[in-house]
Amino acid sequence: MAPQSMHESVPIIKSLDFVYEAASLPNQQKRWDALRSRFSSLYGQEPDFVARSPGRVNIIGEHIDYSLYEVLPMAIEADVIIAIATSAAPEAKVSISNVNSQKFKPNEFLIPEDGELDIDASTHEWTNYFKAGVKGALGLLKAGDASVTPRSMFVLVDGNVPSGGGLSSSAAFVCSSALAVLHAHRPMPVSKKELVELAIVSERAVGVNSGGMDQTASVFSVRGDAVSVSFSPELYAEPIAFPKTEPPITFMIAQSFVAADKHVTAPECYNLRVVECTLAAEVIAASLRLHLGSDSSPLSQSLRGLQNAYYTSKLATPESSSWSEEEKLTHMVEVVEETLGDEKGYTRETIAESLSIKVPELQERYMTKFPVRASYFMLRQRALHVFQEAIRVARFKALLKAPPPEGSHDDLLRSLGTLMNETQTSCREVYECSCPELDALCTIAREAGAYGSRLTGAGWGGCTVHLVSMGKVAEVRKAWEEKYYRVKFPDIGDEKLAEAIVASEPGQGSVM
Repeated sequence: MAPQSMHESVPIIKSLDFVYEAASLPNQQKRWDALRSRFSSLYGQEPDFVARSPGRVNIIGEHIDYSLYEVLPMAIEADVIIAIATSAAPEAKVSISNVNSQKFKPNEFLIPEDGELDIDASTHEWTNYFKAGVKGALGLLKAGDASVTPRSMFVLVDGNVPSGGGLSSSAAFVCSSALAVLHAHRPMPVSKKELVELAIVSERAVGVNSGGMDQTASVFSVRGDAVSVSFSPELYAEPIAFPKTEPPITFMIAQSFVAADKHVTAPECYNLRVVECTLAAEVIAASLRLHLGSDSSPLSQSLRGLQNAYYTSKLATPESSSWSEEEKLTHMVEVVEETLGDEKGYTRETIAESLSIKVPELQERYMTKFPVRASYFMLRQRALHVFQEAIRVARFKALLKAPPPEGSHDDLLRSLGTLMNETQTSCREVYECSCPELDALCTIAREAGAYGSRLTGAGWGGCTVHLVSMGKVAEVRKAWEEKYYRVKFPDIGDEKLAEAIVASEPGQGSVM
């Protein structure tokens, strides 16, 4: 992807075969037709257009995007589609429904003239994600043209990305919502980069410290390729092709059926990790007397910012100017080991003392915007995972860009798989975001012939992703069914079992 393509627009399509594989196209066509038909029944008019954004699976680079390190996700076929029609009523009102109206109740709300919707992040209300898209989109539009006024909207949503499954249903919903609202108020092409930057900020309005990987994968992905996403010095995405192998490479995604809803668990899990990574950067910087500038991470200071500050300071040796990124990261691991010695964790009091501030100020600065619940903060472990995982991403990407000669594909796949397995070990033992069910799915898959297996998404439940040769898909699927699903869920039906396991090629990003 050339640099100028960062400013490409979201594709406007006339045929669904641009998005979906041939095998699933008939069912998807029925789904889209049903959405339009239901919209007409509900609102007495046809939708003006449909916005669509997919979920994603992260191949490697877990929990490092919000520290501004590179990640390698891919879009999946599961998505959120939103049919919308607008009107210029005197009062801007949103009428929103879901095709699954039993689970997701219809709602109505007014949009203030300034577009500043109140969103109560403490309530787990499904329409908050659409409200976040409204608030972000109108804020962006008004920044460019203060005369923009909110329009009334009729909205119908259909999503098949599993909630709490680690496939980023929330980002798919927010990206699709922001895309829909932007186009409804400014009927012209929508920049992919603009949409991603807007969606990242918008999702934070529902109480999740999102790093940016999910939104970028949802918007920028191209069918057939993974997407390499970097955040420093600015957001950049490029497709990365997988080498052609025989039999072909595929990725299998397995649901643990342990819900991992980031909104609900954030104070003790996801948001806590964001805060721990930020505090690790701050404490190391204070120890080394480095100044951390503000950056685009959720709390404005990051471990990437620490690395940048370190290598532009007097602490950097002359020879480090010629080091590769991997060499720089390896040295940062050593810096963490030297400066963060307490493996049992740091209290608020010890952190505040390190930063020469009082505990109330620490609380206000780092733990108010996104509340956390913890007595001890595991700064050493979180920083070690981030730097070591960034090294694994660099190695994974290098293998894809320079694969071995023909005939050496098994060695390549084993090398890629080893990196994925190392990620899972780190997520379990260092970052502590795995759970027994995820560990079991990974172990079973490896024993059945998967090259690499790891959790994907926030963790603490949700999904696993596995690098598998096409010839081993049936064996891995059978092993999971016999050793995990039938054991843990004896009454599981065939339909639920079919949803549990997906063999996927990289999918297409956002479209209208």
